[in-house]
Amino acid sequence: MAPASLTRRSIFAQAWPIMLGQTTVPLVGLVDTAIIGRTGDAAALAGVALGTTIINFLFWTFGFLRMGMTGMTAQALGAGEPAEVDAMLVRGLGIGLALGAALLAAQLILIPLAFAVLAGGPAIDASAGPYVGARFFGAPASLAVFAINGWLLGLGRTRAALALQIVMNLVNAGLDILFVWHFHLGARGVGLGTACAEWTALATGLWMVRPHLHAFKDRVRLFEPAALKRLFAVNADIMIRTVALLTLFAWFTNAGARLGAEALAANQVLMQAVGLVAFVLDGFAFTAESRVGHALGAGSRPALVRAIRLTGEFSIGVAVLAGALIAAAGAPGVRALVVDPGVRAQAIHLLPLVVALPLIGVPAWLLDGIFIGATRGRALRNAAIVSTALYIATDLALRPFGAVGMWCALMASYVYRGLALGVQLPALLDSVARPSARP
Repeated sequence: MAPASLTRRSIFAQAWPIMLGQTTVPLVGLVDTAIIGRTGDAAALAGVALGTTIINFLFWTFGFLRMGMTGMTAQALGAGEPAEVDAMLVRGLGIGLALGAALLAAQLILIPLAFAVLAGGPAIDASAGPYVGARFFGAPASLAVFAINGWLLGLGRTRAALALQIVMNLVNAGLDILFVWHFHLGARGVGLGTACAEWTALATGLWMVRPHLHAFKDRVRLFEPAALKRLFAVNADIMIRTVALLTLFAWFTNAGARLGAEALAANQVLMQAVGLVAFVLDGFAFTAESRVGHALGAGSRPALVRAIRLTGEFSIGVAVLAGALIAAAGAPGVRALVVDPGVRAQAIHLLPLVVALPLIGVPAWLLDGIFIGATRGRALRNAAIVSTALYIATDLALRPFGAVGMWCALMASYVYRGLALGVQLPALLDSVARPSARP
């Protein structure tokens, strides 16, 4: 069950399924954008953008079910504790289903509150409301799938995680097309298709991990005080970190909404490219999570340093290629996705900033993976809070520059986060230098 040796070949073998699987996530977003974008309705496209921000904020508040699960599972594996590895899976599934059910029950309060906070306007809210309502039906499945994905990544079983992601995204894309183009359900159809895909993914994931669920018999271990204390301590910090970053992106979306439906719709199109780059680079960030966690569990400083160096080399190379690809294919891609001339012009005008974003953002994405694998929740929490606060201040300062200022502030946020985590990297390395130090 242990990961393969730390070589460039083994790093790439572990990363490519994640890259391929993660690439399908924004591709589904591109399908959603194209389906709504080809209707020529800028308000509907902006509504899906606003609704996606609301759902991402609410669901990814509990993203610790993926991130914390990866690091702790990898560390249990590195420490040679297979019973704890299986216990992590059962704990994660139980917590995910319970939290998802709570979200579903609270939707009558959460949805109006979200629309009161985000400034969309009547036309945009009219499209976003049905989308958000449909997405809530997938909440329990979505959060449980977070846990399964995190557990698989922690074990280095990236091909299984790839298969799960492909199943969910293919079902999502297919149902979106069916509900919007055939049944003419509009934004509600996009949300309903995603919710159904999330339940399909949960069923698929449970089938994948069934041997471990059947083999787990130690019920007492599930409620072991030390394990639960660490679980909640790490996850509380990661939860605060996630809320801070979701606040950042919600602020960005709201900044676009204040500039009007065209600006918000253009941002939705451009964020598909940003998401595609981020998800591809996540292939190496997730690999870093697994490898760093395993190295810390085994108490090996050389393995930790090598994992950071090799995943860093790949991340920088892919970031350069991604920027070149956006520069070459960005404008034709915008023209293919959107028919509204105002949205097209706005998106193409902002493309040069998106070209630079991969290289600017790669340190933050990779360092996130390193610290998640190390389960250094406090470092992640503090970096996210600092970078979000600085981003908001930067955005306010650049408001006179309109959409360009808004995107420059977003790019600066990646610099802030990378620096805030980078200054804490020496302390992480030093923690393994001492033989007695264990995470």
